[in-house]
Amino acid sequence: MQYGIAFAPLVPAAVLWVALAAIAVIALVLLLGRSRGAWVRIAALGLILLALSNPSFTREEREPLSSVAAVVVDKSPSQNFGTRAAEAEQAKEQLVERLKQLKGVEVRVVEAGQADGETDGTKLFGALTSALSDVPTDRVAGAFLITDGRVHDIPASAAALGFQAPVHALITGRSNERDRRIAIVAAPRFGIVGQVQTITYRLDDQGITGERARVVVRRDGEVLNERTVTSGQTVKVDVEIKHAGANIVEIEASPVENELTTVNNRAVVSIDGVRDKLRVLLVSGEPHSGERTWRNLLKSDASVDLVHFTILRPPEKQDGTPINELSLIAFPTRELFQQKINEFQLIIFDRYARQGVLPIAYFDNIARYVRNGGAVLVSAGPDYASTTSIWRTPLDSLLPAEPVGVTEKPFYAHLSDAGKRHPVTRGLEGSNSEPPKWSRFFRTVDTRNATTPPLMTAADNAPLLLLSHYGEGRVALLLSDHIWLWARGYEGGGPHLDLLRRMSHWLMKQPDLDEEALRLKVEGKDLQVIRQTMADNVPPVTVTSPSGQTKQLTLTSNDPGTWRASLPADELGLWQATDGTLKALINVGPVNPKEFSEVTSTPDTLRPLAQTTGGDARRIADSGSVELPRIIPVHSATSFRGDNWLGVRMRDASVVRGVGVLPMFTGLIGLLLLLGAFAATWLREGR
Repeated sequence: MQYGIAFAPLVPAAVLWVALAAIAVIALVLLLGRSRGAWVRIAALGLILLALSNPSFTREEREPLSSVAAVVVDKSPSQNFGTRAAEAEQAKEQLVERLKQLKGVEVRVVEAGQADGETDGTKLFGALTSALSDVPTDRVAGAFLITDGRVHDIPASAAALGFQAPVHALITGRSNERDRRIAIVAAPRFGIVGQVQTITYRLDDQGITGERARVVVRRDGEVLNERTVTSGQTVKVDVEIKHAGANIVEIEASPVENELTTVNNRAVVSIDGVRDKLRVLLVSGEPHSGERTWRNLLKSDASVDLVHFTILRPPEKQDGTPINELSLIAFPTRELFQQKINEFQLIIFDRYARQGVLPIAYFDNIARYVRNGGAVLVSAGPDYASTTSIWRTPLDSLLPAEPVGVTEKPFYAHLSDAGKRHPVTRGLEGSNSEPPKWSRFFRTVDTRNATTPPLMTAADNAPLLLLSHYGEGRVALLLSDHIWLWARGYEGGGPHLDLLRRMSHWLMKQPDLDEEALRLKVEGKDLQVIRQTMADNVPPVTVTSPSGQTKQLTLTSNDPGTWRASLPADELGLWQATDGTLKALINVGPVNPKEFSEVTSTPDTLRPLAQTTGGDARRIADSGSVELPRIIPVHSATSFRGDNWLGVRMRDASVVRGVGVLPMFTGLIGLLLLLGAFAATWLREGR
């Protein structure tokens, strides 16, 4: 119960102040004039003023509110090292039990820092704020953090906490922990394919002195460099960017005896490979209706540097015109096919036949160029089946089919079973209907002895498009010169842009178009495992998480040539997948997560904030078993810590459950008081 007096004036406050001033003046005059009965008159006037103020006696029924103490338990991956998780669980049970023994204390327990594949680092104070979001600041008794001390959202000041109560940190782990890690000092994000980029790293050892480590550098699983590094040494390593897209570079140090974890012995750098220019050499034979199809396609691609020559005047053509009067540019055969042939990523022969322009020796150069990793595309017409066909050169060893004639017959191009699976032709617009929703072709080159299944077929299932590997290089053979009908929109046209661009990029080894590939991809909160294959089935895939846990997945096919499976991407770092033959890597989240950058436990990171609030940060298991200090209630203090105790701030907050009001001048009581005052005044005046 709480008692008090409340006022509810019957007149405006200004009237009361004027009346008070008038009474004060009258009282002063009466007292200075030594008037008889002055005190009776002053008392009567005071009662009148008090009645106008309408005072009341109040009685409040209050219910005390409990003080709220929050317990935040760190569940981040670093808490799984050693015996920290068990220590944290024991500390939580003991702490909650001791807090509940304090009268008037409400305990709230919240777990935070769980790995979710998105959050980088341990976030405990965000969870603390959420746990106390509905608690008034005058009810917060304090907060206890059970953690290894590696917290990454520590407020800059105690004022940012939003309450004035002690924060205590109970640190798991031992003071003599040992750990080794690779720290990335500098690394590029992008690199030109074929050029070299430099990565700088440092070997950091904690709790270790005088030891050396063997450091291995890998790119996409291939070992690039090995060397011995001393603790604290900074090293630079050059890495060639081999392909477009993500080039995953791993830097791994050998483990040290009794270290906490080997997860951070490996650092990952992802360098996106960017092609400067794709150099393409296009050689056109005799002029024809679709000659500009290839040129227009390649010139429209900003990433392609095109060199195009058309044979308009073969050497055997003699009409007496002096050479110095010809406006034609001589074909620089020696420069292109001998000196600079390896500078091109792709050579295209568009209806080209031997006309004495290229000596046979140059075709040997082209075959060697493809064997060593180059690419050739032949867009064939009747020339391919003629006596001057490029088949009748050293290119016969790499071309996937031998010409035997030409068929002049209208037909719709169809995708074969292999074509429905191959990424170059899979899903071409219009291919799912019968007949396909694209225009007809009217001529095809007949072949035999094809070395690879066709991706597209002509009339009577004859091959129309063949793709093949030759040595380290690739070859494409298009057995019709009527692709230009699609480009011109004849009978509605067709997907010539998609087909020709995919074919060109497959020849230039764009990784996304490989027919045999294993890929990892993050979609939302899931990790997608994608297997591209031309086979009828695929083996299971083993996925390894950043923490080293493995899981075997069985893939299912939902599209021709594509097999998939998924699992939660609940860890940050480098994920690996392999089916025994192919290997895929992907980094989820930041390249080097904060959670594994420093893993030794420490009270030093939380101690400044804790001591500013009157709390403390101390280890609880350095002796091998969990030993908590005593928890005592403190009502008024600036420090809430001692040698063997920690305190919580007890609050006196309460809530009003009922109010009783008794007016002084209402009814008979007020009337009697006023009449009594007037009667006393009258009696005094009557003497």
